[in-house]
Amino acid sequence: MKKSAADTKKWLGECYPDSAPGEATIRKWFAKFRTGHMSTEDNERSGRPKKAVTDENVKKIHKIILNDRKVKLLEIADTLKISKERVGHIIHEYLDMRKLCAKWVPRELTIYQKQQRIDDSEQCLELLHRNRTDFFCRYITMDETWLHHHTPESNRQSAEWTARDEPTPKRGKTQQSAGKVMASVFWDTHGIIFINYLEKGKTINIGAFDG
Repeated sequence: MKKSAADTKKWLGECYPDSAPGEATIRKWFAKFRTGHMSTEDNERSGRPKKAVTDENVKKIHKIILNDRKVKLLEIADTLKISKERVGHIIHEYLDMRKLCAKWVPRELTIYQKQQRIDDSEQCLELLHRNRTDFFCRYITMDETWLHHHTPESNRQSAEWTARDEPTPKRGKTQQSAGKVMASVFWDTHGIIFINYLEKGKTINIGAFDG
């Protein structure tokens, strides 16, 4: 065609107005063409990372996940010597998997328990409206919690890689043999004021903390 770099830029701009390369790129091509390199693709450079998204890596990652559903992206990346971002891309785009947290099934309240909570809340609101400052200074609340001798996994720790057509993972409750104790915690606006640990063999009833 015997065109100069400027002529080529003008011609490409007219033919491909939305995708034509810039003048600097065209001049770089012309310089390469003069040395006998006729390709417009960049040559591979030393130290350039190998292509990570391969059939082999997809299969390896799938196998790793099936062996350990809780494996972390960084652990897979270290094993295969590829970036964490490439691992995530393969898992989400090629394996169509995502990490879900196992969830506890909530215990349903009875009609009586629901009504009791409504009544208690209304009484507290009435006291609050009478004297807000005095209410907060004198108000004491409590809650109960199980303290396990063996701490169960958190939601994040229990998260497992799951394909979209697989059911949500289930969490098994801590076995009784693991050991646990019930703690009743009382606190006010200044913090915790008392903790009661339930003695083995006893239960908490409506009169458990009567003075």
